[in-house]
Amino acid sequence: MLADKEKFIENILKITDLVILYAAFPISYFADEFIRHITFWNVKAYATSTTFSGFVYFTSQYWLMFVGFPLIWWGLYQLNKLYQDYRTKTFKRMAWDIFVTSVWASFVCGSFVFFFKFDMASRLFFLVYSGTAYTMIIIEKAIVLFILDRVHAKGYHQENLLIVGTGNRAREFIRNVKEHSNWGLHIVGLIDDDPKYFGKEIEGYRVLGRIQDIGFIVNRLVIDRVIFVVPRIWLDRIEDAILECEKVGVSTSIALDLYNMHIAKTRQTDFNGFPLLEFKTFYAKEWQLFIKRMLDLLISIVALIFFSPIMLVVALLIRLTSKGPILFRQTRIGLNGRKFTLYKFRSMVANAESMRDVLHGQNEMDGPVFKIKHDPRITPIGYVIRKTSIDELPQFFNVLKGDMSIVGPRPPLISEVEHYEVWQRRRLSLKPGITCIWQVSGRNKIGFEEWMRMDLEYIDKWSLGLDFKLILRTFWVVITGYGAQ
Repeated sequence: MLADKEKFIENILKITDLVILYAAFPISYFADEFIRHITFWNVKAYATSTTFSGFVYFTSQYWLMFVGFPLIWWGLYQLNKLYQDYRTKTFKRMAWDIFVTSVWASFVCGSFVFFFKFDMASRLFFLVYSGTAYTMIIIEKAIVLFILDRVHAKGYHQENLLIVGTGNRAREFIRNVKEHSNWGLHIVGLIDDDPKYFGKEIEGYRVLGRIQDIGFIVNRLVIDRVIFVVPRIWLDRIEDAILECEKVGVSTSIALDLYNMHIAKTRQTDFNGFPLLEFKTFYAKEWQLFIKRMLDLLISIVALIFFSPIMLVVALLIRLTSKGPILFRQTRIGLNGRKFTLYKFRSMVANAESMRDVLHGQNEMDGPVFKIKHDPRITPIGYVIRKTSIDELPQFFNVLKGDMSIVGPRPPLISEVEHYEVWQRRRLSLKPGITCIWQVSGRNKIGFEEWMRMDLEYIDKWSLGLDFKLILRTFWVVITGYGAQ
């Protein structure tokens, strides 16, 4: 909504941040040397002196770090869209976003050091650089926002708005603008199609006319943008007004009161030139999804390598103790109804599925889920691998294929989904996982409806931090066998 000139300031901020991130490298070098001097810490490799020539020699040995660290930080700042809508963010929110991104940047830089095998790299220098870079970026942002606030407070570079609409949503919009004078927005007046409001003040601003008067008003007053905050039944009324603004080059924006969404979040996107208004019940930034997928691949590969001896032993025991295949393959429902084949170690007799109807009366779970605590179909080795969750290990192959994630709602059977209530189907809006809130909260001790609500809670509150927390809790649950049958 802010003027295009703000884009110019965004580009200036990007260039300034890159310069600061490179400047943090020499500052970190001398700060590191000072810390070592006062604490009698060991001398770091390739640090010949606390002079500029010493820094040049140090940089020549670690030129990849000098080039790479700032670019990694800068790239992640852009990937996390820290430069978008910077004028409408509070400083507290901006500082937090920068902090989170900086932590991830430090993590990636650590992986960079490991990948390029900088065996002599100083951990203290690494920490000092992270702290220095973050501090300098925060100070720079505070200074820039202070300057911009002062500039707008003086009345410079303000954008004059004409607000169309005086309903509840329009008044909320007006109050928002008034509470954030630092955005550089100035409301010139209001428009309402009801003639009884003409000349009256609403939220401290005068109603200047009706929609049909907009063409006249934008030609008489200094208006930079006309914002329509109107109900959808007004759509047929505003077309002529928008065309009048177009004729004189005045920008227009529409905040339609379309739908009262309870869960979904609204986002404007563009599809090859077609503007789209998107309503999504699950939204994550691309860099978050990328990291989630990279973690899925990394954890799955490490787990399959680490547990391969156990998996070979289990496969051999299954083959020797009962007839049937080693792996149990079953069609499950994945993301948005996609079908895929789930892999598990076979823990039941070969004809277990055909026996299900006979045992249906012994089902101990409510809802469409079928589970029996002392299921007669389970083999002797099956009891062990189920209790220890070893039977789930082949699902790391599902994660590698992309059908599943490490953390996510458990993939249901087709027969279960057929009996879902409408609200329960929303759990299919996220890729299924090996573990989730239900797995670490008692599993079979929890009722079906509560299980569904836990999965929806995960979707609504998703974050990378929540995934890490659930992974750690899963380790404890697997070790203790809590809730497993």
